[in-house]
Amino acid sequence: MRPLIGLTTYREQAKWGVWDQPADLLPVMYADAIVRAGGVPVLLPPATDDPDAAASVVARIDGLVVSGGADVDPQQYGEEPHPRTASWRPDRDAWELALLTSAAAANLPTLGVCRGMQVMAVAAGGTLDQHTPDVVGHEEHSPGGDVFGEVEVSTAESSVLRSILGPGTTVHCHHHQSVRSHPGFDAVAHAEDGTLEAMETPGERFCVAVQWHPEIGRDQRLFDALVRAASG
Repeated sequence: MRPLIGLTTYREQAKWGVWDQPADLLPVMYADAIVRAGGVPVLLPPATDDPDAAASVVARIDGLVVSGGADVDPQQYGEEPHPRTASWRPDRDAWELALLTSAAAANLPTLGVCRGMQVMAVAAGGTLDQHTPDVVGHEEHSPGGDVFGEVEVSTAESSVLRSILGPGTTVHCHHHQSVRSHPGFDAVAHAEDGTLEAMETPGERFCVAVQWHPEIGRDQRLFDALVRAASG
């Protein structure tokens, strides 16, 4: 049986054909990457924040991808919004936090992408730098609009991430926020400017989060590793 991989989605106003309605959506690159890796993608829209619903989902899937998207609500980690923090989605925050709680309890293989990494840190009791340019002095991690920054990252020795990607790689970034603290996670990749670009949990469970977008560059390696872990 091919493993079922849950993918969290956006909930946005969208237009298609004659319609202009709220829609649950996700860029097709995520699902395509899961299919290429040998899994079956299952979309998980933020229709509820019920912990029982999240537990029911986790019991039925073999792996989880927490996808990219809007800023996390700063109230989730006890801070007031930065002037550049905007458009957070309380419904999505609540749903993904519930999924992550159940996923941790079930040792479910999990991959976080961009916002997904930030939600995973917050779920663990961590905090975010709400505007990374304030910290690093440049905007190379998110050049603006729909343009992705190309960033060199170095991976930590003996990390799961290094076993997948090697000692370093060029990644596609689109984030103006980044993880400041991450209880329970090891920091396993940094950009040259010191920005934390990946983290993972120690131990046997596959639980890796990256601040970049591997789906954009059609880099299959992280998705392949997730599906392998979900197949075990």
